[in-house]
Amino acid sequence: MHIAVCIVGFRNVEDIALCCAALADSDYADFDVVICENGGEAAAAALQAALPATLASGQRVEISCAPGNLGYAGGVNHCIRMREDADGWWVVNPDARPEAGALAALVARLAKADCDAVGGTLYHRDGKVQAYGGHWSAWLARCESIGIGTRLSDAPIAGAIEARMNYILGGSMLVGRRFRDTVGLMREDYFLYCEEVEWFLRGIALGMRLGFAPDARVAHDQGTTTGSADPIRRRPKLPIYLDERNKLHVVADTSPMRWPVAVIAAFLLLSLRYLRRGAIVQWRYALGGWWAGVRGKRGVPAWLNAR
Repeated sequence: MHIAVCIVGFRNVEDIALCCAALADSDYADFDVVICENGGEAAAAALQAALPATLASGQRVEISCAPGNLGYAGGVNHCIRMREDADGWWVVNPDARPEAGALAALVARLAKADCDAVGGTLYHRDGKVQAYGGHWSAWLARCESIGIGTRLSDAPIAGAIEARMNYILGGSMLVGRRFRDTVGLMREDYFLYCEEVEWFLRGIALGMRLGFAPDARVAHDQGTTTGSADPIRRRPKLPIYLDERNKLHVVADTSPMRWPVAVIAAFLLLSLRYLRRGAIVQWRYALGGWWAGVRGKRGVPAWLNAR
């Protein structure tokens, strides 16, 4: 099974170089790497200078300069289109460091043919689990990371994870050909955040099944490009605004009957999250994103284009 490893970058050469170095140690050899650089020609040239044309283990690395900033969804779609003939596409965040056995574990789970996309164990450098998978609640317009805070040494029960999860986190997700052919590509009008949630919910509605491979372990620094993991009172506008906006879009796109309740719940939850921590500036960012979601605003925010 030939896998295309898809990485979307934005002026983060060091992250991508470290990710590729980790990929070179993979126990699974039948893959190549395609990188969509969203940060312009200078950023693409910097990547070309920093990365080899082939990994130390022999796999080809191809860098494509996107025609403008396509966002995460657009970048993933760009990578997939560049490798239409692959048997599967492993989307890996640039700030991820896959363990040697990660891809082999993902492929082995997909090869059982009782699922169409597979996630694994994302974890932080402190040895705590970031997520085994995700559970989306449409009534609350909120995502839950299953297993968050669990010790990496604890063995998860794969069947229980698969029964609960209804999306795979974008930091590491292997999508098979049947999923891509049935569901299509990601929605690019999300730009950043929650696009994978909508993608997998759409897939489940079309009969797709999600698998979990516990041994597909990937260290994930999380948010090095956007600042989403910064302390809450220093978190920048972009991740907060788009996260709140796009959660409402997920509800509108996948379960519109729940949208009126979700709008109210999202407002209450975002206010609780930021105001109780004294993050007034961030609350305003979140409120702006919520209001944009209420009004149905999509794509690249106008204020981002105006920079």
